[in-house]
Amino acid sequence: MTGMGWGVTPLPEVARALTFQDYGRGPELEGVYHRPLRKHRALEGWFMEYLRVTGGRAETDVGVPGDFEVRQVSFSYAAPGRLNAFHLHPRERQDELWCVVDGLLAVWLVDVREGSPTAGLRRRYILSGEEPALLHIPSGVAHGYRAGPAGALLVYAVTSQFDPVHPNEARLPWDHFGAGLWEDDRG
Repeated sequence: MTGMGWGVTPLPEVARALTFQDYGRGPELEGVYHRPLRKHRALEGWFMEYLRVTGGRAETDVGVPGDFEVRQVSFSYAAPGRLNAFHLHPRERQDELWCVVDGLLAVWLVDVREGSPTAGLRRRYILSGEEPALLHIPSGVAHGYRAGPAGALLVYAVTSQFDPVHPNEARLPWDHFGAGLWEDDRG
């Protein structure tokens, strides 16, 4: 065991069971971006801009793609522990801009776009009302979330309107990319 670079040599059965957590950001998925938003705090409360829109298009000063035409803005509340996964929008292009304004979401994105340079890659983001950020999810990236212990309030803008007669929301099983994605960190 001394040749393995141990500062302290653990028992062999312990050494075999050890894993080391990766604190890196994870792979970047083509077209996905995560940008912190500025929350102006005061004793009386706080204020934050979510999005600026001119002529129906999201302004690009926060990194929103120039072709992001806002067609609908919605809110979604997730009860504590709610798991909502996985779905994507294959019938027509639908990009999304997510922002959690209260609570916490663990979000998984998986690039399922044929021919994408990052096809097959997956990445987790933590979206929080404490430190809000914009998360851009391009069409063809499967996405899902699990709400934290206090639930979460999500506001999101999309580039196509919801059509209940011909919905553009295809679902995959919650564990399609592995049930381990949603397990609690018990480390």
